[in-house]
Amino acid sequence: MTKDLLGRHRAVLPDWLALYYDNPLEITHGEGRHVWDAEGNKYLDFFGGILTTMTAHALPEVTKAVSEQAGRILHSSTLYLNRPMVELAERVAQLSGIPDARVFFTTSGTEANDTALMLATSYRRSNQILAMRNSYHGRSFSAVGITGNRGWSPTSLSPLQTLYVHGGVRTRGPYAHLSDAEFIAACVADLKDLLGHVRPPAALIAEPVQGVGGFTSPPDGLYAAFREVLAERGVLWIADEVQTGWGRTGDHFWGWQAHAQNGPPDILTFAKGIGNGSSIGGVVARADIMNCLDSNSISTFGGTQITMAAGLANLTYLLEHDLQGNARRVGGLLIERLRAAAVKHPGVREVRGRGLMIGIELVKPGTDEADPQAASAVLEAAREGGLLLGKGGGHDTSALRIAPPLSLTVAEAEEGAAILERALASTQ
Repeated sequence: MTKDLLGRHRAVLPDWLALYYDNPLEITHGEGRHVWDAEGNKYLDFFGGILTTMTAHALPEVTKAVSEQAGRILHSSTLYLNRPMVELAERVAQLSGIPDARVFFTTSGTEANDTALMLATSYRRSNQILAMRNSYHGRSFSAVGITGNRGWSPTSLSPLQTLYVHGGVRTRGPYAHLSDAEFIAACVADLKDLLGHVRPPAALIAEPVQGVGGFTSPPDGLYAAFREVLAERGVLWIADEVQTGWGRTGDHFWGWQAHAQNGPPDILTFAKGIGNGSSIGGVVARADIMNCLDSNSISTFGGTQITMAAGLANLTYLLEHDLQGNARRVGGLLIERLRAAAVKHPGVREVRGRGLMIGIELVKPGTDEADPQAASAVLEAAREGGLLLGKGGGHDTSALRIAPPLSLTVAEAEEGAAILERALASTQ
């Protein structure tokens, strides 16, 4: 049955639409932190549909909200008043930390970042964007044009002029040997030097923790230091919170809060986890930035009633059950367990991350050379053991990505770590 579906997939879908595993699996249903495939195999899910099933599979509160809303109306577009959209916008605006915030809903993180770029370039009357090396911001024409990870940027053509900045990867590159304070100082000096050669850009867009890049991040405070330099020139800061938002990092509700010395970003983008599987993305910005467009616009599917119902129920559950605190506690235990296990495996270069956003970078033993084949082998072995993981990294996809639903229990964290340890051992 799965083989037949794979053949049909290949016959009608693009070759570049990536599938995991030598024998791709069809996930048919899930519950809590587990999913099942078409053959009836059960897996502990440590990737959540690319960080999208944020709270739990088949969460009753979300399922009930969606079902009840579906019985009333699914959709009407933004041309009409929409109570669930207003209610979710009010909550997101308040949680964002951005003063006098306005919220625009989209259907994906790509579309959210695309909108943020349009706002920033219109507000600043500049098509020049600063982006981080090893970054990823989506698959639209504008988003791939500012993506600093060549494996996910299929074209250099772009309506934007992009300048790439140092700092998103702490343990690689020309400043890796420096202390945290020296690292920040060197990156700021590089940024100042770059800005001295160009007209002031529209904005810097940055993921507080780089997602597709392999869950890499700079020392806390880097983006605050960048913002001090940028603010002197009127350059905006866009925080791409598509993967880091809603408490996933444990220490903070938003990733930008690790760099909060100078307050919130000018623009914040979000998506993925807020809908717990429903298609929700969005942009939060100060009113003067959000309202800078001088033409009409709508969103046919952004903020539709059924996705807003899912988002409201999911956000309520997240806050009432302190899933941010759970991510901090269980994530802390998990990362320490994985670091202890990694000591036994010479191919593990680094275990990094915070909260329930953890990366394991693999290299050829005794070298600093990325080992994407090992990452693929571990992914396969973990699946055989009943665990689903993700992959990423700016060096040939050599990092394992671990991002379970935020309701992960201590027992499930221990189970997943044990499976992963066996998978690492089996491939070395």
